[in-house]
Formats: sequence, structure tokens, C-alpha cells
Amino acid sequence: MKELALKYGCNPNQKPSRVYMEEGELPFEVLNGRPGYINLLDAFNSWQLVKELKAATGMPAAASFKHVSPAGAAVGAPLSDTLKKIYFVDDVKIPLTPIATAYARARGADRMSSFGDFIALSDTCDEATALLIKREVSDGIIAPDYTPEALQILQEKRKGTYCVIKMNPDYMPAPIERKQVFGITFEQGRNEIDLTGDDLFANIPTANKDFPANAKRDLKIALITLKYTQSNSVCYVKDGQAIGIGAGQQSRIHCTRLAGNKADIWWLRQCPKVLALPFKADIRRADRDNTIDVYIGDEYEDVLREGTWQNFFTEKPEPLTAEEKKAWLAQNTNVCLGSDAFFPFGDNIERAHKSGVQYIAQAGGSVRDDNVIDTCNKYGIAMAFTGIRLFHH
Repeated sequence: MKELALKYGCNPNQKPSRVYMEEGELPFEVLNGRPGYINLLDAFNSWQLVKELKAATGMPAAASFKHVSPAGAAVGAPLSDTLKKIYFVDDVKIPLTPIATAYARARGADRMSSFGDFIALSDTCDEATALLIKREVSDGIIAPDYTPEALQILQEKRKGTYCVIKMNPDYMPAPIERKQVFGITFEQGRNEIDLTGDDLFANIPTANKDFPANAKRDLKIALITLKYTQSNSVCYVKDGQAIGIGAGQQSRIHCTRLAGNKADIWWLRQCPKVLALPFKADIRRADRDNTIDVYIGDEYEDVLREGTWQNFFTEKPEPLTAEEKKAWLAQNTNVCLGSDAFFPFGDNIERAHKSGVQYIAQAGGSVRDDNVIDTCNKYGIAMAFTGIRLFHH
């Protein structure tokens, strides 16, 4: 098949719409549903991300995309009991395979942003992964293959309209890419930069030069994730998964704050007081996510006021105080941070430190690099200058 007609483009008024190949066949097959324009943008960007994550780590990888940026990305590292609980997979009756674990991590890191996502898997989608996907609100999935059991489960999702795409894992695009803006054609070489090697850590200007193997792995995950995130962007990673992604911000400090706040929420969800919230048995998953998000935040009274808490809880919980949040956040350590370009000021490091960042990989090259290095040294942070910019638009 050389082309695929789409219902419309980014918006319903943008017609006609299609994807096509100027030469050769389309490298994917739609097994179920009808993908839209934005679905395919998410699918092809997320596929590249998970393919590179697996190449860099040797582990199965998954991504959760929304509006052409990842909400989550992860490899299939084992899940603790706490993570199984906050990702709502502790009740699964069959063992979680590595690819299912990667998906649970990618989907669970920022559940509110992942609502209605497009999923990418580096490996064959199996039954365990399909069962996890079945109960989440999602638009579709792209993977190199599907087991018969998984395909049947996914074909029944969304009353049979769930989008299932099978990607040719051997497909290699042309080295030159083009797009049009305002009738004008842009052309550039594809961003084929290799982010799998340890040469990323050859230039370490900080006093602390120790990058253990798990930190190198997590920083590679951060940088590869940023390669497919709308710029400006930064990514916080811990234990094989992105825990906070800031995308498309004009100011890098705003990006660092946004991603840091998401990382903090991820960690606060593991606080025993949050884990013990007495939710009603019939509460929907999305309502539970929203309620936790508000409870953790500064406007917790919105879910604890009289007449409201009864909608969510069997009994009224005590608030999570500012002191309790500060004490719990202080326990989050050994977080990695990647940036798609240099940090212009030390204030980014100050903010990163508040979210437990111990290892950083960034391009370097700011006129204020000395200030950034000094701020890292103040906190004993190890930072590598990669010399690589990863803007994506």
C-alpha cells in the first residue's frame, strides 16, 4: 500500500488528509481501527523512541505519547510492590512480562497526561500487555507484532474501533526528510545522532565524576526521550523510566520546573499516606487519578471539603501537610536529568536538586557554564557535557 486516506488532518476542517510514500510501500499495516493524522504523528515518533531505547539498553521499551511528545517512556525493569500499586497493576492475575512492565512504567509515570495516549512497544505485544492496555483510556498502539491473544483483546477495545498498527521493524527512512509550512518546503538531514555509547560521558567538568552504570543507562533514556520531545525539553529519569517530562516550553527554567513538579508528583504518589487513601470501591480510574493529583497539590481542599470528599472516599482523609510533603520529597535521591540543550543559568540546577537529581547530561556551551558547574559542585552533582543538542520540532 502506497497511501492511506485519513478522516481529516490536525482538525476536522483540515481536509483532505492522507499519508503516502513517494517511493515504495508504507512500512506499516493497520490491523484494526482507523488512525487519524495526530495518531500517526504520535505513532511514528514514539516508535523511533522505543526502538532506540531498546538499542541503547538491550531491554524492552515502551512509550506513552500525547500530542507529539512523550508523557512517559521506560524500559522493562522489575516493578516494586509500591510501583505496582501506584500504577494500578497490582491486581493483575497473570505474570507481567518485561514488555508489559515497560508499558506499566511508561503509562503509570504521569497518568493524567497519558489519558487518551498512543502507545509504542519495542517488542511483540503479548497478552499481559494487552490486558493492561485494555482497561486504560487510549487511542491506539504501534508495535512490531502482536500475539493472537493480544490482538483479539485489543480488537475488542473501544467497541472494536481501537487503532492497532503493526510496524515493519526493518524499515529505514531516507536520510533526508522534508515537511511543508505555509506552502514552503523545509529539508534537512534526519537526526541520526547515536545516543547509545558511553562517549556521552567523556567530558565531565564537575568535581564529582562518578557515573555508575545505572546512571548512564538512565541518562541515555533521558536523552533519547528528549530526541522525540517538542523543544525546549528536559527529562527526569529514575530506575529505568522517565518520571517527569517538560516539553515545548519557551524558557528552560520553566521546563525544568514543569518536569520537576511532575517528578515530585510521581514520588508523592508513593507516600504511605497517599497509598492509604480510602477510595470508594466503585470510583473510576480517571477520577482516582484526578483526585490523587488534587490531594497532593496545594488545592487539596477541593477534594476534602464537606459534601465533596464523600464522592471519592469512604471516610474523610487527613490532608498531606506541607511538612509531610517536604520530608517525603527529601527521600527521593539518585534521580537523573537530561536536557535537549545547555542550561543557561544555575537556577535550573537549583530546581533539579530539589527533586533529588544527582546526575545530569546536557549539551554545555553556555557563556555561564561556570555558574552551572559551580552550582552542581555545591550539591555534589555529577554532570556531563555531551556537546549534543537535541531540538525537535
